[in-house]
Amino acid sequence: MRRWVEVRHGSYHDSVTLMRVSREVGRIGGVAGAMAAMATELNLEMLARMGFEVPAGAGPADLVVAIEAEEGALGGAREALDDLLTSARSAGGASAGALPGSVPPARTTGAAARRSGAGLALVSVPGPHVFPEAMDALTAGLNVMVFSDNVPLDQEIALKEEAARRGLIVMGPDCGTALVAGAGLGFANAVAPGPVGLVAASGTGAQQVMCLLDAAGVGVSHALGVGGRDLSPEVSGRSALAALAALDADPATELIVLVSKPPAPRVADLIREAARRLDTPVVFALIGPGDDLTRATVRALERLGRPVPRWPRWPAPDPAAASANGTAPVPARGPVTGAIRGLFSGGTLRDEAAAILGAALGGDPARHGHRLVDYGDDAYTRGRPHPMIDPTLRLEAIAEQAADPGCGVLLLDVVLGYGADPDPAAALAPAIAGALRRRADLAAVVSLCGTPGDPQDRDAQAAALRDAGAAVFASNAEAVRHALGLLPDGAAGATGTADGTDATDGTGADE
Repeated sequence: MRRWVEVRHGSYHDSVTLMRVSREVGRIGGVAGAMAAMATELNLEMLARMGFEVPAGAGPADLVVAIEAEEGALGGAREALDDLLTSARSAGGASAGALPGSVPPARTTGAAARRSGAGLALVSVPGPHVFPEAMDALTAGLNVMVFSDNVPLDQEIALKEEAARRGLIVMGPDCGTALVAGAGLGFANAVAPGPVGLVAASGTGAQQVMCLLDAAGVGVSHALGVGGRDLSPEVSGRSALAALAALDADPATELIVLVSKPPAPRVADLIREAARRLDTPVVFALIGPGDDLTRATVRALERLGRPVPRWPRWPAPDPAAASANGTAPVPARGPVTGAIRGLFSGGTLRDEAAAILGAALGGDPARHGHRLVDYGDDAYTRGRPHPMIDPTLRLEAIAEQAADPGCGVLLLDVVLGYGADPDPAAALAPAIAGALRRRADLAAVVSLCGTPGDPQDRDAQAAALRDAGAAVFASNAEAVRHALGLLPDGAAGATGTADGTDATDGTGADE
């Protein structure tokens, strides 16, 4: 193996682009590891842990690229890396190779805004550098979506106060998903325009509701992310209040759904009082005991007078039926003997699973041996791509759990959409199939969040995961209840109906 490192001074790419480049180069045959990142302190530490020695003098404004590969593969990997970076720069409208006499690129966010006539700026730079860029955009009259995380709390509050003074909105920080007038931003799904507007303190929570609405034939007007801290006592729902007002003023929005974990009580009272003053009705989708995103979507459909469908599902293949039909053989399965191991890429989907398990089991799921991990948490994404882009950590976890006799059910989410892995099943399906071949007492359940219009083709992804032996559900709540029902003591998991509501009370109050 050979290691190669190069610092490119003054060369900038956003974090999502660099995550994709790192992943694509890392998939090349003979490549053991690859990383392209801005030379922040965190990324330099990550490179050092990977065994690379970074030349002195690299700083946050510099790009560092590193590859570990077999001798014969290194040259091709370097060429591929350069091609990917060049393509990304060209797609972004950079001025490399510009013709003489062409207009030089804008050097500030405000200058770019004044040239373009845009109404929204998407900021994706390291968290400590967000404030001046976002403030520059607000000063230029733009609404702002902050994709970046690790923005200091006092700066978030200052940005949102400035936005309020100017009649604008700041979505984020750490806003991973938005849909504005049909344009998907971040990790958004392909959905049709329609009467429902979303205000979301959760990216994957918003995606789940959008995708379930799509399955019911109901479109979305806008989905405005507000960031995970917006409903905290410190931020006091500043962006959520602005988003509610904006959707209330939008003639295309007939119903608003607010998606969040239960906010602080004082903030919850503030938001509910604001919702009562709106002309547009509001359905609250607050993940916690007694409620989940599927049930909230049912309430939204009922409020609109729309029928509630049977949510898409793809049952695990039956070994006997496969044998009789002459299709690919499916290993015979025995009874599940272990606990649930949840390997999630969406933090809200993980939290929803924990709430459902806790309600069914009467307490903390960990007391019953169940473990649910959010691999999208900052603790796992420091210096590496998000698991919605790079499956490496979850592939390792699948193998580890398959070797653990205490694991009885592998429970995973797969989140599709723009910006996500273009073919997640290509890596996850073989890993699931291998785990199930290894143990007859192991089951796999997948929550698949996506739409038929997504770039990955939801139905093709579902078929690949099902053929690997997993039971696949479009509703995360249904997937969790199915996983519970597979356990020897999982009768509590069988109380949900086909639409994800409770058998005794499927409506619930909007409040």
